[in-house]
Amino acid sequence: MAFKFELRKKDSSGARLGTFTTPHGKVNTPIFMPVGTKGAVKGVTPEDLEAIGVEILLSNTYHLYLRPGHELVKSLGGLHRFMNWKGPILTDSGGFQVFSLCKLRKIDETGVQFSSHLDGAKCVLTPESAIEIQEALGADIIMPLDECTPYPATREYAMNSMNLTHRWAKRSKEKKSANGQALFGIIQGGMFKDLRRESLEAIVDIGFEGYALGGLSVGEEKPLMQEVIASTAPNLPEDKPRYLMGVGTPEDLVFGVSMGIDMFDCVMPTRNARNGTLFTRRGKLVIKNAQYERDPAPVDEECGCYTCRNYSRAYLRHIYMMGEILSSRLNTVHNLHYYLSIMKEMREAIAGDRFGEWMKRFYELRSDDRADALRP
Repeated sequence: MAFKFELRKKDSSGARLGTFTTPHGKVNTPIFMPVGTKGAVKGVTPEDLEAIGVEILLSNTYHLYLRPGHELVKSLGGLHRFMNWKGPILTDSGGFQVFSLCKLRKIDETGVQFSSHLDGAKCVLTPESAIEIQEALGADIIMPLDECTPYPATREYAMNSMNLTHRWAKRSKEKKSANGQALFGIIQGGMFKDLRRESLEAIVDIGFEGYALGGLSVGEEKPLMQEVIASTAPNLPEDKPRYLMGVGTPEDLVFGVSMGIDMFDCVMPTRNARNGTLFTRRGKLVIKNAQYERDPAPVDEECGCYTCRNYSRAYLRHIYMMGEILSSRLNTVHNLHYYLSIMKEMREAIAGDRFGEWMKRFYELRSDDRADALRP
């Protein structure tokens, strides 16, 4: 089954409602993709994810290449069977991890030479091998190798990095097999809006099934990130899905949707869950704080997730303070449910021509986003 995207509606703000079809099912956009870096979303099972309403997962090429190895995964039936996930999967190229985790690396026209963060073994990742790895994994959507431009970066560095990403993108497309997988292009250019426009034109000219904004949420101030998104996202092709990589907070998701973004991923809901920070409609709740020791209320009284239906803040604080494994699971179920609920509500608001009204209410409820400002 070939990848297909349908834009179903666009409201006056630019928010979009769509659907894309993959060999492993349909996905409604805008959508958030939980991150299963090493073939598992930390703390929860695929059945948990299905119950929460997750439609698509993201896994990491770099980590699966190093361990257990893409050939082993392929021999065991591909990543879907290996991790027992029946829905669509997107794999990133591993480029960001090479640049962020590996202290010893060399970037040249060929690709990236680096030392494994696991054992120091010498490895090489090229645009061609990144495609080969992802084809072996069998993901529904795959990404080309790119250089994630650091922040801060000079204009010269950002331009050279961007041009290298363009050349690698061409090689990635030439290498890709006609196997039903969708290959998305990645737009770089650092924080320079004119370079972002140049990158957009170059990547669109190469031609991909979808387009992603990379190199954001890498340390820049929030207003600068929003400026780059606002100046780039609305100019992406309307008939292809738009993906904002590695971003972000609930507020980031809402802003991105208002700019016409269709797809998001971030480790924030799962990582925060393991660290005892829970997301609610009125902001963040830090469950370890003493004020919740005897609190009988659920995390969020308006939430219908398994955790909120069955457990009090007092109990969640207790198991977190005791270091119980169950804490990570229950917190993760809640945070992912919250993120998926936001996306569902935005889809419904766009369909009902009331996204602007919904967004205004969202920000009003979160006007005081200080941890521990919550009361039932």
